[in-house]
Amino acid sequence: MAVCILIPAYNAEKTIVPVVRECLEQGLPLVVVDDGSIDGTAALVSDMPLTLLRHPHNRGKGAALKTGFVWVIEAGFDAVVSIDADGQHDVSAIPRLIAAAQRGTWDLLIASRHTQFIQMAGLRKFWNRFGVWCIWKRTGFEITDSQSGFRYYTKELLQRVSLTSDGYALEMEVMLKAWKSGFTIGSLPIAARVADGRATSHYQPVKDTFRISMTFLRYM
Repeated sequence: MAVCILIPAYNAEKTIVPVVRECLEQGLPLVVVDDGSIDGTAALVSDMPLTLLRHPHNRGKGAALKTGFVWVIEAGFDAVVSIDADGQHDVSAIPRLIAAAQRGTWDLLIASRHTQFIQMAGLRKFWNRFGVWCIWKRTGFEITDSQSGFRYYTKELLQRVSLTSDGYALEMEVMLKAWKSGFTIGSLPIAARVADGRATSHYQPVKDTFRISMTFLRYM
């Protein structure tokens, strides 16, 4: 089964190079989607052995993921692992996530940080806990981390689910639409290197939490 790695990146010049190097060490094809960065993100990785896709202006993490998903399908991969560009995820756990997904025949498998929720602050901590509870009550899926960007997706899921969100809400949207379409969804405990990620993330707690909440309610 052909699997590649996808990194959506925006103004990540401080972290992108070590993340890319670690991903390349996994021996899998890598695609980076530069979401209209105005710093050196694209230039720093342009000569590295990867596929670089670029948005002319910033459109949001969800838009970058969708661009990457289209490329994954067109390139003929069977599955893709998404990982954030800010260095918070444990890149060395990618083989473990892939093996668990294929062993359990998951269409969507999320690397869960639930043991680290206590380290998160404010709305991040609240939404992760409350969101997980809401999803369990509505769908029956025991998802322990609804917002982790470290995920495994199958090609079949990406081909059949139509996505509209351009921001952080896309990761909630794809999960709920996958559930409605009958795909299998699971989570695997994988601790993040940085649980909160506020120092490097472009997540806006109030605005993005509101959008994610509205996405949850819309598709429920």
